[in-house]
Amino acid sequence: FLTDIFLNVLFRAEKTEVLSEDLLQVEKRLELVKQVSHSTHKKLTACLQGQQGAEADKRSKKLPLTTLAQCLMEGSAILGDDTLLGKMLKLCGETEDKLAQELIHFELQVERDVIEPLFLLAEVEIPNIQKQRKHLAKLVLDMDSSRTRWQQTSKSSGLSSSLQPAGAKADALREEMEEAANRVEICRDQLSADMYSFVAKEIDYANYFQTLIEVQAEYHRKSLTLLQAVLPQIKAQQEAWVEKPSFGKPLEEHLTISGREIAFPIEACVTMLLECGMQEEGLFRVAPSASKLKKLKAALDCCVVDVQEYSADPHAIAGALKSYLRELPEPLMTFELYDEWIQASNIQEQDKKLQALWNACEKLPKANHNNIRYLIKFLSKLSEYQDVNKMTPSNMAIVLGPNLLWPQAEGNITEMMTTVSLQIVGIIEPIIQHADWFFPGEIEFNITGNYGSPVHVNHNANYSSMPSPDMDPADRRQPEQARRPLSVATDNMMLEFYKKDGFKEAGTNSTQGPLWPARGCGRPVCWPAVPSQPIPYPAKHPVTLWTELSSGVLLGLGPALSSCCSSPGRSFCLYKHFDQISAHS
Repeated sequence: FLTDIFLNVLFRAEKTEVLSEDLLQVEKRLELVKQVSHSTHKKLTACLQGQQGAEADKRSKKLPLTTLAQCLMEGSAILGDDTLLGKMLKLCGETEDKLAQELIHFELQVERDVIEPLFLLAEVEIPNIQKQRKHLAKLVLDMDSSRTRWQQTSKSSGLSSSLQPAGAKADALREEMEEAANRVEICRDQLSADMYSFVAKEIDYANYFQTLIEVQAEYHRKSLTLLQAVLPQIKAQQEAWVEKPSFGKPLEEHLTISGREIAFPIEACVTMLLECGMQEEGLFRVAPSASKLKKLKAALDCCVVDVQEYSADPHAIAGALKSYLRELPEPLMTFELYDEWIQASNIQEQDKKLQALWNACEKLPKANHNNIRYLIKFLSKLSEYQDVNKMTPSNMAIVLGPNLLWPQAEGNITEMMTTVSLQIVGIIEPIIQHADWFFPGEIEFNITGNYGSPVHVNHNANYSSMPSPDMDPADRRQPEQARRPLSVATDNMMLEFYKKDGFKEAGTNSTQGPLWPARGCGRPVCWPAVPSQPIPYPAKHPVTLWTELSSGVLLGLGPALSSCCSSPGRSFCLYKHFDQISAHS
């Protein structure tokens, strides 16, 4: 008995291999394909946003895009269709709902054409082949066992292995062995057929992944078509919305959207300053409150301005106007004409210089020309009150010039302040001085009529009322000089200093009175005696500025200025005047 067990185990260990080498390789590949298919099926299922196996309606309710679309539509209903946000939410909500429907259709198709076939491959087809392979292995084992027993019986009978064993037992064992071999043959053929079929169907399995990409491509094409269809509607709604920010936006874009000729911040600020800022000392020079300036800029961006509120702070209005001009992507006087403006400022002969400036001005685009005309006319009007507000054309050119023109590629800041800024002052000052020659005719500042006339508040307590520009300059002076602020007194001393040293006030002549160049031939026929180079006020530290003033280097006046600075009274007024300009420009 123990001998039979030993022989049985021995021969079982040396079982017969009934599969060819090719089929053995297929058997190994089956396991790999099963692993890959199972992993891919699992990951694809995780990508589904809807509930797997559910109908389209049930999928839609739990889809994140559907929830988002509902949220957007509810937000649109809350804000209303009369607001830009409400319109945007409605359009986007409708679009997201359509995208959700496309997503549901896409997932159903992927589930039907890719996920389910992969599941069948990994969990049904390949396991069936592997199950059949295990069954074949068992049949082979049984066949080998029957053969072993038959051989054992043959040896025990003393017969040769090549002879048929005698007796009923040997016949029974032989029949059992033949039946087992027959079962092995049938199972092997079936398994071989299934394995070859698997190899032949590999192209079908590969098509699952091709189908996945094709379905994804179709889904994204349809989604893109939906988005491309709604984008023009969204852009049209935004372009039709008038209330757009103006700070930092191109002038042409702002004017086109708002349907205006003059930029809203320019008109709003100028109109308010005409009402409450013409007598304000240091307008455009004195720095406003940062919080007030920020608030006013935000209000101007919304096209909502409380005239009554800001009439109490003209410096904030002036600061907002300067900020708008500086934040333009392109200066009001344009990059294209920058070189021409600079060349004109370098001309020494005054009549030729004016003509060159006029030629450059005429080349400005219409929108820029209209706005620079509007602004220069205002600055000219503001200069009529220079005895009160201390803002001469030169001062205005210093503080506003860099906001009207600057080079496209800004270089070293020191070079900008010492060279370019001086040239820009030489451009802006004569244009302000002779605004009626550059831009003849009257101008209506409150074009839209949207700004009221609040009760004027006199912010300079030393002045009881605004003097009329038609009043004689001598009559404008207040009799009580001691009551004026130090800055006002020193500015007047500065004017006296210019006169005593041979400089005449711009735009006047001692014998002829006010002179304006004629426009009949396009160039001036006479020109008032003004310095060929405007007196600059660069933004420098007072100590540095004083050193350069003392040596006459900064202004290029040489010994003349050095001798002037030696006078204690004059040196004090020069220092005070430049100190204020450097602090606020």
